[in-house]
Amino acid sequence: MADDERDEVASRPASERHVPVLLDRCVGLLEPGIRAGIEARGRAVVVDCTLGMGGHSEAMLERFPELHLIGLDRDEQALALAGARLERFAGRTDLVHAVYDEVADVVADLGFTGVDGVLFDLGVSSLQLDERDRGFAYSYDAPLDMRMDTSTGPTAADIVNGYSEQELVRIIRTWGEEKFAGRIASSIVKAREAAPLTTTGELVAAIRSVVPAAAARTAGHPAKRTFQALRIEVNEELDVLDRAIPAAMGALEVGGRVVVMSYHSLEDKITKRHFAAGSRSSAPAGFPVELEEHKAQYKTLTRGTETPTAQEIEENPRAASAKLRAVERILKRS
Repeated sequence: MADDERDEVASRPASERHVPVLLDRCVGLLEPGIRAGIEARGRAVVVDCTLGMGGHSEAMLERFPELHLIGLDRDEQALALAGARLERFAGRTDLVHAVYDEVADVVADLGFTGVDGVLFDLGVSSLQLDERDRGFAYSYDAPLDMRMDTSTGPTAADIVNGYSEQELVRIIRTWGEEKFAGRIASSIVKAREAAPLTTTGELVAAIRSVVPAAAARTAGHPAKRTFQALRIEVNEELDVLDRAIPAAMGALEVGGRVVVMSYHSLEDKITKRHFAAGSRSSAPAGFPVELEEHKAQYKTLTRGTETPTAQEIEENPRAASAKLRAVERILKRS
């Protein structure tokens, strides 16, 4: 995308800038829990843990007049854009500046005892990729930031210039699954000895200098995995997710559902692990009778992961790597 086109996109309202991923499927999976809540209590409560620009939330609020939506986002710019998009639903929404592992505390603080649905749309958002000064994209030069919440925490520049070579190897290899992690870390350290790396362009140059051209032709942009690793490290994404999934599952009413879209194999592994643990009996092997406290509290709703159709990917290329999983609470909370 050319600079003038990107600037034009950044000036549009959220509804024109964002195509929600797997929208119909996500809403369809949440619908039974929403309808159960409405039938039982006259209204349902759903938490959009990654509000972003509000596309999924808007669709749910339009479809279900009895729905109350709690929207969480650590990105204050996203909250402002989503707030404008959802303004006509102001009486039915609570938009909160929070990280999604705080979901249970936010629900309790708002006076709700439980919820009927929780949605996670993980990874970097369209907003963050399109805003050039955020530093998430490797395709153009920008400050090396990558914070989802720009009000707090270390930046990618702090990590690139402050971590030891061994620490850089660890995060690039682990979070980025990058086979050239050692070469890249060594190149970063060499480059910063001359001057601190402060822009995405400087980092890309350091990476390009050591990644073989043949690898770039087959695996995409040579900086893709390193940028992913830095973003995950800056925002502690996997640690936060590891706390957030069980917290969201614990907040569900009976019949309530958690739907998770991930874009990275490590995110999907965390989701799968927590969903599987909640969906199996805890009775000891060979135990003759399954006691009530050993019964599975959840059931999985997807066989493996679901992925976007070719048409959805054509309409929204950022959906290509999406993987969807869902689980439903089937027993009351103890």
